[in-house]
Amino acid sequence: MPRPPFTQGLHELGDGLYAWLQPNGGWGWSNAGLVRGDGASLLVDTLFDLRLTQAMLDAMAGPTAGSPVTTLVNTHANGDHCYGNSLVAGAEIVASRATADEIGEVSPRMLHAMVTNDLGDDALNDYVRAAFGSFDFEGIDVAPPTRTFEARLDLDVAGTAVELLEVGPAHTKGDVIVHVPSARTVFTGDICFIGGTPIVWTGPVANWVAACDRIEALGVDTVVPGHGPVCGLDEVRDLRGYLVHVEAEAGACFEAGMDAEEAARAIDLGPYARWGEPERIAVNVEAVYRERDPARRSVDARTLFGRMARWALS
Repeated sequence: MPRPPFTQGLHELGDGLYAWLQPNGGWGWSNAGLVRGDGASLLVDTLFDLRLTQAMLDAMAGPTAGSPVTTLVNTHANGDHCYGNSLVAGAEIVASRATADEIGEVSPRMLHAMVTNDLGDDALNDYVRAAFGSFDFEGIDVAPPTRTFEARLDLDVAGTAVELLEVGPAHTKGDVIVHVPSARTVFTGDICFIGGTPIVWTGPVANWVAACDRIEALGVDTVVPGHGPVCGLDEVRDLRGYLVHVEAEAGACFEAGMDAEEAARAIDLGPYARWGEPERIAVNVEAVYRERDPARRSVDARTLFGRMARWALS
């Protein structure tokens, strides 16, 4: 079956698999997936707010009519992949142990406050509102995982074998990819941003590079990323190339004694400059600096968003 177009909504991938896609794939516009077995289904991730998640579940009513969602997998703890959990009534919610520990660190109330309050910087206010102002964070009570695992968990979704593979910490503390061997398909969560710039909230970068290698080693034909269009392994290799480039360039800037924000401005992104949200380089440089100096003081999210906002204006 050919790859689906990158258009809003539910797309059939074949072999009982579906992708829910949300253009343009930028901040908060995440993808999800469905694995339909013979009498039960597995949902990969929910969305950033209740309205978006309910629209997705309504669109999935046909495929799940005789195969209800009994398992929900959260690939990681970012809200655009778990804030709709409460709407998947009765499902077992599965995540890595690290994701379960992290899932409450950034609450919907915090994001609502960021969008609605004056953060004391006009550029930062504008940036945050442009990124998150389309979402409704009120009334969300995030349902936490009810089952956790480490490293690997094999599931049987009513006759379809599914492998949950922990590849974090990378993007977040407990990233998981969902592999369906019989369909040669993997749902990657935010280990894959396609057409958009990845953001290294946790790292190390080397773990993320290794996660790309692990996806390639699976020999899949179809990759459903956390953000962006459905793709193949060539795009995963491009993503890996970005990570290797940033790690090398930021490492050189660190050794030269450059300030992290200065380094983010100085790094030539080359072919990756055309990807969406290139300003995320500011966060990625900070991640490399933190790896090079474990004693480095942690930088809070407000400061990192401020750096991105200034980079975007430069």
